[in-house]
Amino acid sequence: MTDEKRLPPLLKLVLELGPLALFFLGNAYGDRFGFAEDHRIFAATGIFIVATVIALGISYALTRKLPIMPLVSGIVVVVFGGLTLFLQDETFIKLKPTIVNTMFGFVLLGGLYFRKPLLQIVLDSMFELDEAGWRKLTLRWALFFFALAALNEIVWRTQTTDFWVSFKVFGIMPLTIAFALAQTPLLLKHEIKKPGEV
Repeated sequence: MTDEKRLPPLLKLVLELGPLALFFLGNAYGDRFGFAEDHRIFAATGIFIVATVIALGISYALTRKLPIMPLVSGIVVVVFGGLTLFLQDETFIKLKPTIVNTMFGFVLLGGLYFRKPLLQIVLDSMFELDEAGWRKLTLRWALFFFALAALNEIVWRTQTTDFWVSFKVFGIMPLTIAFALAQTPLLLKHEIKKPGEV
């Protein structure tokens, strides 16, 4: 039986954040490549779709599997990004974070309802927690995903496209990191100790 291949943490981070960074750069500097100011978001969306597909391809080529959350997010990027380009309507790409986060929230809550904390499936290679720990962590992440979805709705409906793109890149990621770090006490409290560990 072969060991499961894993990406080095830095490469994993680049593959997950790279398409988002290119999306931001495409929107910020699209006019330098001949796109009118009100069409930069479409150039950025095209770049985002291509970069996302390439990142998923590289991840699969190196590990022979696709992580669930980036795969679902990637599918939504392609579908809603494609609608954005086809219909020339930026609303669809702006709805993508709302849809993905709401979907993740409902999937996690559904797993809890059926007594299957699905977050354990996604993260059990990183943490070993007792059953109560997985339940609490899953509920917290589900609520956080709903909060992100609501926040995205508020921002894209009340702010400019440029502000929304900046928020998507420089707002959501720091919020997610801060939330993840805030779960450290729960992780420490419910961690399953290996024999010999104190």
